[in-house]
Amino acid sequence: MSNVEFIPPMINGVSASQVFLPTADASSPSCIFDYLCQQFPHIAAEEWQQRFQDQLIYDAQGNTLQLGSPYQGNVHIFYYRFLAHEIEVPFAHQILHETADLLVVDKPHFLTMSPTGQYVQQTLLVRLKKQTQNANLTPIHRLDRETAGVVLFSKRPETRGIYQQLFAERRVEKTYHAIARYDPNLIFPCTTRLRMEKGQPFYTMRVIDGEPNSETIIELLQQHGAWAKYQLKPQTGKQHQLRVHLNHLHIPIQYDPLYPQVQHKAADDFTQPLQLLAKEISFIDPISEQHMRFCSVFELTL
Repeated sequence: MSNVEFIPPMINGVSASQVFLPTADASSPSCIFDYLCQQFPHIAAEEWQQRFQDQLIYDAQGNTLQLGSPYQGNVHIFYYRFLAHEIEVPFAHQILHETADLLVVDKPHFLTMSPTGQYVQQTLLVRLKKQTQNANLTPIHRLDRETAGVVLFSKRPETRGIYQQLFAERRVEKTYHAIARYDPNLIFPCTTRLRMEKGQPFYTMRVIDGEPNSETIIELLQQHGAWAKYQLKPQTGKQHQLRVHLNHLHIPIQYDPLYPQVQHKAADDFTQPLQLLAKEISFIDPISEQHMRFCSVFELTL
């Protein structure tokens, strides 16, 4: 047996997931298949059976595991996620810029960043991995599925942390555009500071009393009738921050499916994209020490 642990290959843009099998005891199942079914109850047993049949489950040495492979504790196994039925997102991304360390991408509306739930192939990360054949690609920051615009990916694990630190230390300037209601009583530019926390449903956020933990600088760019185009500069990075801030001002973003009210759309409904765009991102590159500025080619129009 080799001491070098198996590094599973990328298959069709999908990297393997890793699972650790705990020490075997009296309660341990007899086979790995049973353990996976117990550990991931949200995944149908038929799906695990199919993965074994398709030879998509490996041990730490790279041997293909079978449906009846006995359970062994204190080892890692690898498996690949594929969905039998996945709705195609009919919008394309665009690579804006590339360095030895970074991939700068323009994400379209409706495209989820990374595999989750009902999306694997139809995610920006898997599309990019297939396009570049770089299994090390990792998003440095994130955009909501509903939001379009500029997003950065790390190409090399060796420098990933340096760029992640830029965002953690708020040394990245992000500029968004949004179409939202026009209120003649609001005065711009303005700075909105609010305290936000998890809401109900769990995937939403809400505003509460207390010390602000979110801040956005808002400017009015254009106005036409009941609608206006705004420039938003978040100074913090709370989930749904821009959507919550504009909703709090009673000018919710056009076609927002969550604020002010949750409206469930069909997964294959690609009409009325959220009118929020990550238009520009700029920072001092920590490696080259050059000023970097990237702009989305997408535009929001009144």
